[in-house]
Amino acid sequence: MEKTTTILRRSVVKRFFINTLTGTVPQAHVQRSTMRIAVSAFYFCMGFSFASWASRIPDIKTKLHLSEGELGTILLALPIGQLLMMPVSGRLVTKYGSKTILSFAILLYAIELTNIGWATRGWQLALALFVFGIVGNMSNISVNTQGVLAEKIYGRPIMTTFHGVWSMAGFSGALVGLLMMNLNLAPRQHFFVVAALVFVITFSARRYLITGTQAPTEKKKFFSRPEGILVKLGIIAFCSMAAEGAMFDWSGVYFREVVKTPESLVILGYTTFMIMMATGRFAGDRVIGRFGRKKTLQVSGLFVFIGLMISVLFPYLVTATIGFFIVGLGVSSVIPTVYSTAARSAKVSPGMALAGVSSIGFLGFLIGPPLIGYIAQISSLRYSFAVVALFGLCVSIMVSKLKVMD
Repeated sequence: MEKTTTILRRSVVKRFFINTLTGTVPQAHVQRSTMRIAVSAFYFCMGFSFASWASRIPDIKTKLHLSEGELGTILLALPIGQLLMMPVSGRLVTKYGSKTILSFAILLYAIELTNIGWATRGWQLALALFVFGIVGNMSNISVNTQGVLAEKIYGRPIMTTFHGVWSMAGFSGALVGLLMMNLNLAPRQHFFVVAALVFVITFSARRYLITGTQAPTEKKKFFSRPEGILVKLGIIAFCSMAAEGAMFDWSGVYFREVVKTPESLVILGYTTFMIMMATGRFAGDRVIGRFGRKKTLQVSGLFVFIGLMISVLFPYLVTATIGFFIVGLGVSSVIPTVYSTAARSAKVSPGMALAGVSSIGFLGFLIGPPLIGYIAQISSLRYSFAVVALFGLCVSIMVSKLKVMD
């Protein structure tokens, strides 16, 4: 008996040291709240890293002596890298699990952020952004798969809160970027500080991530046509992301050229939009739990339509700000809810489902902002915003026809 007890004790000690060295903790020992915090930490790392890069774009543009046209062309390298990696990311997450992929992809994301800071020529920046897009997509698909798995464990909506953390990280990254600029720190030094933070969070939180992922129910070709429900959800994501992209890239221009605000208030529309998008995401889970996914998305689409139309019909400071306020609430819950629904409804693994929906939806980010520019060139910026408002109406109509949302 004593010999058996000794053997058991040695086995427990051995497992403890193995878990410590490998950074793993048995899943049964991980409390739900700890797991949720860990997943949230990785959403924060992604949002913080991306916002850190975005906050230093003006400095990098000046450092490399780039014109607006040259910078615009170079910036395309990032979404191209993301788009090319989408089908591959889904396969990797399905095969190796979202925990494994996320654990090293987020580190590569931070390392590649520092490589952006080393760029001294335009082609070097383009190459760094292309790789940044590739590893960013791997991180995005794997972290959203973690979010879907966490939501299944909780048995209630929590996905929008994760995306709320991403939005909050965006604010934090922008504020830190402003601080770094005031301290006269170069982008390279700034990015190394961010990378160090990401490394600390990753090695502290990765052991509490969710192990495993759902395997596909059937084997598919590498490039296969997505099932119908994923296409429909992808179109809904496309409409929402087109509206988001328009707000990100054109809100300041709209307030300057259409609303005719003083220069000090040009950022008011964008700031209002971002604050309400983050607020809506933190409140979204509770709203979805009470009213359901379908009603929430129907109202969200109407909010996007109504908010943009208020800004178009009444292009004054107060009314346009209220309109952008409503748009922020409208887009807040669409993408998290679409991702959650896709992963639950598809006959493929969560990683593949998210990759399929993201591939369609992400085109909205690419097409939305240029579409506004083209329409504005032909007619006016107000007309282009009215066209984007129709995307919100499209969200409500398409959601109404989806039985999976019932």
